[in-house]
Amino acid sequence: MEELLEKYAHVLLETCLKVEKNQPLLIRYNTERLDFVRIITKIAYELGVKDIYYDAEDPFLKHEALKNLEIEELKKTTFWNKEIWNTYAKKNAAFLILVSETPGLMKDIDPEKLKELTKYSYATRKEYDNLRDKSEIAWTIAAVPTTEWAKEIYKTSLDPVSDLWNKIFEICHLKEDNPVEVWNEKIARLNERAEKLTNRQFRELVYQNSTGTNIRLFLPKNHIWATGCEKLKNGKEVLVNFPTEEVFTSPDCFSANGVVYSSKPLSYQDVIIDHFYLKFEKGKVIDYYAQEGEETLEKLIHICKNSDSLGEVALVPFDSPISNTNQIYLETLLDENASCHMALGDSFPECIENGTKMEKDDLYENYHLNKCDSHVDFMIGTKDLNIKGITEDEKEVPILIGGNFTIEFE
Repeated sequence: MEELLEKYAHVLLETCLKVEKNQPLLIRYNTERLDFVRIITKIAYELGVKDIYYDAEDPFLKHEALKNLEIEELKKTTFWNKEIWNTYAKKNAAFLILVSETPGLMKDIDPEKLKELTKYSYATRKEYDNLRDKSEIAWTIAAVPTTEWAKEIYKTSLDPVSDLWNKIFEICHLKEDNPVEVWNEKIARLNERAEKLTNRQFRELVYQNSTGTNIRLFLPKNHIWATGCEKLKNGKEVLVNFPTEEVFTSPDCFSANGVVYSSKPLSYQDVIIDHFYLKFEKGKVIDYYAQEGEETLEKLIHICKNSDSLGEVALVPFDSPISNTNQIYLETLLDENASCHMALGDSFPECIENGTKMEKDDLYENYHLNKCDSHVDFMIGTKDLNIKGITEDEKEVPILIGGNFTIEFE
């Protein structure tokens, strides 16, 4: 296990973030995984990093604070005040965001309180978000197990944390002799798929499956399909999601019409939202329902301006490594890379030609790329999902049939 943990840390720092000598590093992590952060720290110092900020979070302490403090008092805590992220972004730091879940922990917390604090948290890190949107800073999101999360996934296991670690190692190809080579090949294939989709310049996408998903939306002119490998302005290529299996773009945020049904539960702020649908008209959510977590779903839809419109559409084949584990992970990083998904909220400037050189207001006005302080992914992929692209001359081109890419985009 120790050898694989060190391998994981090396890949995160050197392959995903491409950390350089004297470059500052910010690490966000769950306190339960301090053991892994110690390994990362040792390797970071060996690489020449001298300035590391530890943004530690304990979900149980966070829960107690939510139960006992009012919103204005909670805003003073580092759980939600992320101004330090702006400081490190301006220092050109690399950001390593280690994610985990505590499913259902916050189910007894007022959803309105969670909504206001989430909104506040986004507001405190505007400079970080702006530099990230302009592809000026390196960042990576990766998963680490915690006890409550692992127990929820592997309910009968005697050692669920080890089981989840091993599954993360497996889907990140860390048990391969040369995982960097494996990832280079994977990214090359994803980039090729994204290029094929970009070259098609589809005017519309149409989604249909047997669960009831039936929606169509427009794509902006000069849109670009991207992958989890992002090229920064300094020429460095970083992996922003690890693992990644998706290609994605940003739609015209005024164009979605129809309904989408979830295919996996969504863990949002440690609240489970499950068996839900969203109905769109002229780009806005006009109706919704969730069998579980409906009040939280309502809050995330209306958390801030434009959070009821789409900012991302992403394609992932049903027959793909994470999907083929046949496991729901209750962590968006893993579940979204096992399933086609969409996101309510903010869009991606890199999904428009020269978009990272433009202001968000211009992208919103001229290309209808959504401008929003939140971004929440939700999964819609199924084994019978069909997606077709409509060209400017009304030609219908199958992109996914039965959940998987057609030969043209395979």
